[in-house]
Amino acid sequence: MQLGNPKSSISLPIFSFSNHFSTALSKFYMFKHIDDALALFNRMLHTHPPLSIVEFGKQLTAIVRMKHYEADVSLLRQMELLGFGHNIYTLSILLNCFCRLHHLDFGFSVFGKMLKLGFQPNLITFSTLINGLCIGGEIAQAVRFLEDMVEAGYQPDIITYSTIVNGLCKGGDTTHASAQAQACRRGFEVFSKMRGKGIPPDVVTYTSLIHAMCNSCQWKKVERLFNEMIATNCKPDVITYNILTDALYKEGRILDAQDIVERMIQLGIKPDIVAHNSLMDGYCLQGQMVNSRTVLLNSLTNKGCAPAVFSYNVIINGYCKAKRMDEAVDLFHEMTRNRIVPNVVTYSTVISGMSHAGRLATAWELFDEMCACGLVPDLITYTILLHGLCKRGHIHKAFRLFHLRVARELFCALTAKGLHTSVYTYNIMMKGLCKEGLFEEAYELFQKMEADGCTRDSCSFNTMIRGFLHNNDKVRATQIVREMVKEGFSADASTTAMVLDLLFRDTAGEFFCELVKKL
Repeated sequence: MQLGNPKSSISLPIFSFSNHFSTALSKFYMFKHIDDALALFNRMLHTHPPLSIVEFGKQLTAIVRMKHYEADVSLLRQMELLGFGHNIYTLSILLNCFCRLHHLDFGFSVFGKMLKLGFQPNLITFSTLINGLCIGGEIAQAVRFLEDMVEAGYQPDIITYSTIVNGLCKGGDTTHASAQAQACRRGFEVFSKMRGKGIPPDVVTYTSLIHAMCNSCQWKKVERLFNEMIATNCKPDVITYNILTDALYKEGRILDAQDIVERMIQLGIKPDIVAHNSLMDGYCLQGQMVNSRTVLLNSLTNKGCAPAVFSYNVIINGYCKAKRMDEAVDLFHEMTRNRIVPNVVTYSTVISGMSHAGRLATAWELFDEMCACGLVPDLITYTILLHGLCKRGHIHKAFRLFHLRVARELFCALTAKGLHTSVYTYNIMMKGLCKEGLFEEAYELFQKMEADGCTRDSCSFNTMIRGFLHNNDKVRATQIVREMVKEGFSADASTTAMVLDLLFRDTAGEFFCELVKKL
């Protein structure tokens, strides 16, 4: 098997250490709804004679598996108030919940309580804390904790090592290639160390490394790791295959990806919705919209894997990028007919496509419909509309003023809705105002940026300089040039060309000669 160089977007799951110690405990408690679990727990609290702590452990573990961590914390507090004591398992459940909720400080407090009550920490306890540190992004501290654990005489098992490998592979700074590469190297060091101790890697360990290698475009290592898995009889699971197929789809090697899917099926691994969504995305990237819509959606239905909102969003996005807006709208309506409710991403995608196509009236209707449905537009939605309204201002004088007025209302609504206004959003608005000759309003926004804690960038300064030069306001243009230089920015090509053009036409005299020196 050989891979190309896409960047995988599949997310690996974080380990659930409650599974590690409670499979036997929880096998009798399974719930579809949290209300049913809470009702049973309440009855258990008032049972006479009181139930054993083991029974409560079963119930609490079932709730953890439903990912209602806050509920478990509350229930454990109720138990304490009613005089129920803890054992190592209930405290481990509480510790795990705090880690999942990103409350590491409370998690370590529970760890201290274990020691105070005389409970001996075990591998589950340590692995849970290490997992919590990884969840919180404290990878270096997790590695140190592992080293301290070994020094204290505890021997890490496959769960502990896999947690560290997974954390290192996912915890690298993905915005900096060097930091990501360093994290991957450390992951391989831990991987080698565990094998040196005679602990064979499991599917989670291999999958974590494969995922990291896909993200860092090290495809020979991906191939080597995958083949090594097969050779050591470590069977790849659906997540492993999803990562590989997603990588191939993004590379455009759809046939190779389909071969892997067929291999999954032959091995008895049923492709899930993630695998199908990746294939749809791959078709969209190749512009094969017919395959993406007709073949894929049909196969999803036929294989009993019903498409969800994300599945539709993938294809709608493909149509919008291909500027096939009528087909995007058709699919949008098909969603609602199939009782799949569009979300903010769906609406934002179609609004963006309509804006880029110049169909602002339709974009605005969708925005109104979105709000009427109770969906709260996010920063992306507002920015898309602002961009479209300002960019299309040349259509007609009356419509320009109307669109700009609406853009102002949208911009003000950002703060009212509690959304953070980015420098990109400010720059769009200032460009639109300058384009309409409303330089004073643009300058007010320029000044407001600093007050709102939004740092101005090179685009902000250059936009205002060109605006004032266009308005022949040489004094304020020079003032902003001084500010720009002071902040460490320089004139871009458009600003420089505008100043030189004014200079060569000799309309500026000595004033612009001095300005050119500052630029």
